[in-house]
Amino acid sequence: MKKNLSACTTVLVGKNATIDGSTMAARNDDTFGPLTPQRFVTYPAYHNQPNQVKAYLNKCVVDRPADGYRYQGTPNVNYKTEGVFDESGFNEKNVGMSATESTYSNERVLAFDPLVEDTGINEDLIVAATLPFINSAREGVQYLGQLIKKYGSAEGNGVIFSDKNDVWYMEIITGHHWVAQRIPDDCYAVTGNRIAIQEVDFNDPDNFMWDDTIREFVAEHHLNPDRDGWNFRHIFGTATVFDQHYNTPRQWYGHKVLSPDVEMDPLDFDLPFVMKADHKITLEDVEEVLSSHYQNTPYDPLGHGTDEEKHMFRPISLNRTQNSHILQVRPDLPEAASTIMWMSFGIPTFTPYVPFFGNAADVDASYKNTPKELNMNLKSAYWMYRALSMIAADVDASYKNTPKELNMNLKSAYWMYRALSMIVESHHAEFLQADLDYLKDARQYFYKWIDETAPLAEGMDNNEASDVLSEKTHEMVAEMAKRTKELMSQLIMHGLELSKLTFIMDKNL
Repeated sequence: MKKNLSACTTVLVGKNATIDGSTMAARNDDTFGPLTPQRFVTYPAYHNQPNQVKAYLNKCVVDRPADGYRYQGTPNVNYKTEGVFDESGFNEKNVGMSATESTYSNERVLAFDPLVEDTGINEDLIVAATLPFINSAREGVQYLGQLIKKYGSAEGNGVIFSDKNDVWYMEIITGHHWVAQRIPDDCYAVTGNRIAIQEVDFNDPDNFMWDDTIREFVAEHHLNPDRDGWNFRHIFGTATVFDQHYNTPRQWYGHKVLSPDVEMDPLDFDLPFVMKADHKITLEDVEEVLSSHYQNTPYDPLGHGTDEEKHMFRPISLNRTQNSHILQVRPDLPEAASTIMWMSFGIPTFTPYVPFFGNAADVDASYKNTPKELNMNLKSAYWMYRALSMIAADVDASYKNTPKELNMNLKSAYWMYRALSMIVESHHAEFLQADLDYLKDARQYFYKWIDETAPLAEGMDNNEASDVLSEKTHEMVAEMAKRTKELMSQLIMHGLELSKLTFIMDKNL
């Protein structure tokens, strides 16, 4: 199987741990390279049509039922060479799924149950094989568990399922073995590419699920290193120098943001997965974790530590973050408007989390039609060359009709937000405040927009609400494109004044 190694970060929050009673299931989808274009789509429901879904990265073919629900996905644009990777979304039953958090098992357990690399289920098709057929988060774990039993797993994967009551984290760690944990209602959880689940209580099926033979497997092959207890991470996980510099620091910083009064060590192999915060967790808190790069520590690559400190740990937010999302289910909104996927297609440090209702079936063209490469349409020759863009222009109009300010015409949301990320980072110190102001204003706009839009779906079923929510979402996307392009234009014009190829002298000379 072709391996596209990725590295993600996950944050999960129970309904009693949040400020508004919502559940939140969030993850950064990080890829191997900085440019892996994605798009946002809605797959229609289907009926009386048994079918199959096939992986592009191996030979896995999964039989699907004759009926499937409508569901969202964020697939790769270059799917024939990179795989589909639908990654995140809600189905029409208001169940969310995010897949996957890549995890890695130790050689002891893999020796006795190796991954089924050629024909097993992998991240390429896991959402399409599961999300259209489940009615709850718990059912998602059960359904995927049966698929793993039938087909095996090609990779180690952490999979998230959520609904209005539950958030479940499922870890598939060998060819056929897995465990899932329900996040307690008053707690949150953070992980990043290490096996996360710790002590498993086999007497508590309400909060843990597992495959039928995992206990016998561990006992038969003498895999439990602990004298007492059954610690899933200790049995199946790794504890290497790589973990300490790539994985554990991200978990440490997530806890630092959400539990700031608790002292922890970024090199600790036994950092907790689940914790209880001392305050109600907000959407902004989760965004802060996913968009972070060790701010206010010596390890910040954009900070003031030594060169060694700034490169010691792998940050949470990266240029390789293609899609950062928060799946939120709010009990205070009408049922048909209760699911919201907050999604950032740029580097989340610099770009907003834009809200998309789970039942708004019509996706804006700027999100569903992502080209493989950036295409900038600049009609002014002056601003084109000032922005160092190599785009052909209409000679007559482009030279004689120069506007007073740069006007950016980017039709793709993915490329627009990634271009903004690059611009802000290019002069981080000078552009940071303008970007922070833009993000703050965007959040205020989003909160008001949801407050005004969601009530329109009162009394409607999901299908009826779809048209209303879709229309309002198109308006919101257009407003954000306008704001974002205005900011980009202002920053580029400011950046032209910051060139090092300058010389100060008397303006009259």
